[in-house]
Amino acid sequence: MQLARLKTGLAVALAITVLGSSATMAQEPTWRHGMAVIGDLKLPEDFKQLPYVDVNAPKAGELRLADEGTFDNLNPVIDRGAPAAGITMIFDTLMKRSEDEVFGTYGLLAEAVSYPDDISSVTFRLRPEAKWADGQPVTPEDVIFSMEMLKEHSAFYSGYYRHVTGAEKTGEREVTFRFDEKNNRELPSIVGDFPVLPKHWWEGQDSQGKQRDISRTTLEATMGSGPYNIASVQPGAAIRYELRDDYWGKDLPINVGQHNFRAISYTYFADSDVEFESFRAGTVDFRQENSSSRWATRYDFDAVKDGRVIKEALTNPFKATGIMQAFVPNMRRDMFKDARVREALNYAYDFEDLNKNLAHGGLKRVDSFFWGTELASSGLPEGRELELLEELKDKIPERVFTTPYTNPIGGDPQKVRDNLRKAVGLLKEAGWELKGNRMVNTKTGQPMSFEILLNSPSQERTVLPYVASLKKIGIEARLRSVDASQYINRIRSFDYDMMYGLWGQSMNPGNEQVEYWGSESVDRQGSRNYAGIADPAVDSLIRKIVFATDRDEQVAAIKAMDRVLLANHYVVPMFYSGESKIAYWNRITHPERFPEYGLGFPDTWSAKQGSN
Repeated sequence: MQLARLKTGLAVALAITVLGSSATMAQEPTWRHGMAVIGDLKLPEDFKQLPYVDVNAPKAGELRLADEGTFDNLNPVIDRGAPAAGITMIFDTLMKRSEDEVFGTYGLLAEAVSYPDDISSVTFRLRPEAKWADGQPVTPEDVIFSMEMLKEHSAFYSGYYRHVTGAEKTGEREVTFRFDEKNNRELPSIVGDFPVLPKHWWEGQDSQGKQRDISRTTLEATMGSGPYNIASVQPGAAIRYELRDDYWGKDLPINVGQHNFRAISYTYFADSDVEFESFRAGTVDFRQENSSSRWATRYDFDAVKDGRVIKEALTNPFKATGIMQAFVPNMRRDMFKDARVREALNYAYDFEDLNKNLAHGGLKRVDSFFWGTELASSGLPEGRELELLEELKDKIPERVFTTPYTNPIGGDPQKVRDNLRKAVGLLKEAGWELKGNRMVNTKTGQPMSFEILLNSPSQERTVLPYVASLKKIGIEARLRSVDASQYINRIRSFDYDMMYGLWGQSMNPGNEQVEYWGSESVDRQGSRNYAGIADPAVDSLIRKIVFATDRDEQVAAIKAMDRVLLANHYVVPMFYSGESKIAYWNRITHPERFPEYGLGFPDTWSAKQGSN
């Protein structure tokens, strides 16, 4: 949930646009109310509200939500532990995104932002009225402390902000971040997107007089400057947030019509079916359904029929979000280093049968790392995209130029047999052979056997058919479902053979691509380079993306990188529906229209008048 507020997973659009000419550091700065990487901001400096909010929404009621698994940490800085759902609600950021824009972000803690022509730094001017929940002002020292602690204690943030070389107070309410490279147009925006923490609180003592330690997990109710406070905590089981009447930013144009529930609570469930039954019984108000099968077959209960529960399938969140959901073989394991092995694993995956029998035809096969957007590659490369690839011709597979990427197609016995036969052939080329009913390495005699790591037993249903298919060609795949804390720790330390991975891409891919597929992140624990990719061609194309001078150049570089990633079979693409399937009890409601690129949930939703 927290990472979804960055670029997402974790994923979601971040941006900065060079609006006319900027002053150099030696000149008087040009202050702006927001940033966007491409094009202009939609909202003028004197905007009154976001276009999709209801400014008359009541501040009332409690929103009851559910989550699967458990939690053991309320510290947003460190990589250890399982963070509590909703924890980002207690923290403000320097800037805040509009869900009506792909690239726009506006001042929140910061009333204005400035950067020079060469984008070698960015300066934020804090609002004088910004306050922590204890009434103390938010200061440049808090902002600097937050950046330093995030980089020191979080592998993700350390990588994400690797180009931030320093932060200093440059005015009474001003803080400047300096970069180790110039003309990286995205850096000012992503620097505006981290949670700002109260330095005095973290350096103080808790209610028992014990010194707080930001490097450790905690279940103490942490403090922020955001619209909600933590009201109560049942470790691992439930957490409740309450709206602050004294929230300093409630009347800002970027916040008007938002944060409408007086309380928001999360209850944790160990099993997704039990979680669903809780929603059906009315003890949970809102549900985002991730199972196409459940959506097709189990939403026929009375409350749906009589209108008390409303179902909606919306494309809004995916208009500007590219999806790659896949089985991810960990190339840090020797058996997965050969691309032919990884390609064979794809031939063993029968999506069509799964879609028909388990999902009632409600899924689509993913065939791009930017699936569902204009950034997805298709056909053969041409134009500027082809030129970029030809510069790397000696570093990428020849098929990039000759054969459009397609996934194997199954669904009937003959196609399945042909695909499995192709898989066996590829494995043989890579040094594996069938002996009896086992696939073994011809040099070592070791059988091909690996574990697929899952974070919920609910995922097993969609993975078991793949396990059965692999068994047909002598490969032993075992499922391992672990609790949230163990899963997070194993993923962060790359302690898995294969995982069930998901990347969400914004329409403005940039610096985060290094964290996903760059050589710099392959050995950095906590990075999202789950596959273990260290490819010079990919590294080169990431640089082209980050430093593209216009949209056409950026898109060409993105599509070129997409082709290289696909041609190397770094993952086994799975599926997605392309819709956000939501169901909610009619005691809550949303504004008349959804934002163009999201659901506005829960910020713009509210309790229906007369309910709760």
